[in-house]
Amino acid sequence: MRLRNIPGADEVVSNSSYCINTPAKFKGNYKSEIFNNDNPIHIEIGMGKGQFITTLAKNNPNINYIGIERYTSVLLRAIQKVQEEEIPNLRFICFDAAEILDIFSCGEVDKIYLNFSDPWPKDRHSKRRLTSSTFLNRYNSILTKEGNIEFKTDNKDLFDFSVEEINNHPLWKLDAVTYDLHNDSDMNQGNVMTEYEEKFSSMGNPIYKLIASR
Repeated sequence: MRLRNIPGADEVVSNSSYCINTPAKFKGNYKSEIFNNDNPIHIEIGMGKGQFITTLAKNNPNINYIGIERYTSVLLRAIQKVQEEEIPNLRFICFDAAEILDIFSCGEVDKIYLNFSDPWPKDRHSKRRLTSSTFLNRYNSILTKEGNIEFKTDNKDLFDFSVEEINNHPLWKLDAVTYDLHNDSDMNQGNVMTEYEEKFSSMGNPIYKLIASR
């Protein structure tokens, strides 16, 4: 579905103090040049309206968070929510995650969150899925040795695909899997819900989650 263009969104994003407009410039130096600390970096790819990553940033001031969203019309909503707040450990990047190796250096990221990603349901588009082996290879490059991925979705086909991709990948392994997150006392502990998660779970849809590492 084509996203509705919002007039002025590009300008708001480019002028926001929360946005990193030239991310490649800071590759390898986000801690020193953007956050001015040596805290771990956690990123969310496909952050949508930002509820998830903003909540995490507020709750965990000793972690640096970067939300990545491809569309300015979506990122605009996240900026509007936080523009009157001071959250020094939060930044946004408007960027296509397919080029993520251009903006993060080897071992620069400690954790990657993937929440309710586009399922790209047609087989010919499978490489575009954020849990495909193509993306797993990219994550392998930017994550620290102990880094991992946390993925949530309500799309069972995408989740099954993701489990299979990780199981078949020579560098990755599944650490935890649940097909009903909100009724899994262990994996649901401390869970922060996204806007989509609130919507889908209120409709009675089960939420699927996995954690994977090298």
